[in-house]
Amino acid sequence: MISPSQCRAARGLLKWTQPKLADESGIGLSTINRYENETRPLRETAILRIKATLEDAGVEFIPASSSNGAGVRLKTD
Repeated sequence: MISPSQCRAARGLLKWTQPKLADESGIGLSTINRYENETRPLRETAILRIKATLEDAGVEFIPASSSNGAGVRLKTD
């Protein structure tokens, strides 16, 4: 799972707008907006689709550890 802040950060790394993420993921723009602004929780299936879309575009999600918070970065080849 990813947090709303990780979603926003991932879009920033990719230079994607919310409409771009909506188009690429098939999730409605208003749904993405409410999720990122934390005004509406999403179903797990929707979050997984967003996560997969961002990963396919080159983002890697970093889980939180005992010494660091969760984050995102671009994948390196």
